[in-house]
Amino acid sequence: MKKLDPQKLSVEFREGVTATTPTLPRRYTLTHSDITAELFLTIGRNYAYDAINPIRDEVLGEWINTGEGCYYQAYVFVDGSGPFNQAAAALRNTIFRRELPLALQAIRYGDQKFFASHPALNHAPLFVHFISVSPQYNRNELWGTFSDYEI
Repeated sequence: MKKLDPQKLSVEFREGVTATTPTLPRRYTLTHSDITAELFLTIGRNYAYDAINPIRDEVLGEWINTGEGCYYQAYVFVDGSGPFNQAAAALRNTIFRRELPLALQAIRYGDQKFFASHPALNHAPLFVHFISVSPQYNRNELWGTFSDYEI
């Protein structure tokens, strides 16, 4: 697994969200630059749709309360933004799976004060929904907990 370089991570908190509150709603938008390898994490009450590029290679996520506790749900768009293409979906699925641990490290590191204020969330289940029109790629998987992605 690649290790996050904190120098390459920029974090923005949007209106209504601080480094420690609120727990709900708290949504994450992680984007990146292919040119500089920088990561951009936006944390807000809503997703930062203005930061998403047409390729749709972002990682979105949010805390969800079940009434018995919270879990983290992430979303990636395997199909991208155009009509479904089997070869492109297969490649994007491979890339997401390879890069996702780094993305989860970035989210965990970028919101470290929040995790310090809410330590139980380090051990909450972390699910990733790979969104696709193809049943082969459309799945929701358990990816451990954020404690697995601390640097």
